[in-house]
Amino acid sequence: MAVKKKTIFSWSSGKDSALAFYHLQKNNDFELSHLITTVNAHYDRVSMHGLRRELLEKQLASVGLPYSTIELPIAPSMSEYEDRMNTVLRQLKSKSHTHVAFGDIFLEDLRNYREQELAKQNLRAYFPLWNRDTTDLMHEFLSLGFKAIVVAINANLMDASFVGRVIDKQFLRDLPATVDPCGENGEFHTFCFDGPIFQYPIKFTLGDIVQKVYDNPDQDNNPDNAKKMAFLFCDLVP
Repeated sequence: MAVKKKTIFSWSSGKDSALAFYHLQKNNDFELSHLITTVNAHYDRVSMHGLRRELLEKQLASVGLPYSTIELPIAPSMSEYEDRMNTVLRQLKSKSHTHVAFGDIFLEDLRNYREQELAKQNLRAYFPLWNRDTTDLMHEFLSLGFKAIVVAINANLMDASFVGRVIDKQFLRDLPATVDPCGENGEFHTFCFDGPIFQYPIKFTLGDIVQKVYDNPDQDNNPDNAKKMAFLFCDLVP
């Protein structure tokens, strides 16, 4: 019998992670044994999504696997991010892990970056959803019984009414034609709170909606882009 590849999963708390995790569970070549998530230690929230740590912990408890958090400062540099990530990965590699899986779908630059960084530690990357049609993925996500809520949107690209909405078929119909159905270009981020990978649903209530404005990192490469990017975040309260 072939030895299964002992695999770490890079868990974002959102829908793509949940669906990629589901497919990896079904793949007999892999043994999913540990999850890792980046957390902004200053705000005590998941990086990018702004999800409270307490809800992340409840979600991971429902998944039922061991996990580690990558604790980041308020505004980490790339070197700080890589140093802290690599510290955790070295610890897990010493426990016979050989692969790290991600929910990325078609961001080629990001895939190349992940593969190059992991190769430095003799680890390999795996992408269960790679190059899948994102409309098909969203319909599969819903048909499997997963449930997710939008916790952040790029307000330059989407109307404020989308933040705090639970994803369903009507949500997909309402999306602007310029927005990827999975938000793969950073248009929106989600929190997955129920579905076949969970032992029980994660309960929460809707909190405040907050706007934050950031410099657009693509401004130098494309002067036609807006100089500022506005994001709306919906706080979820355990």
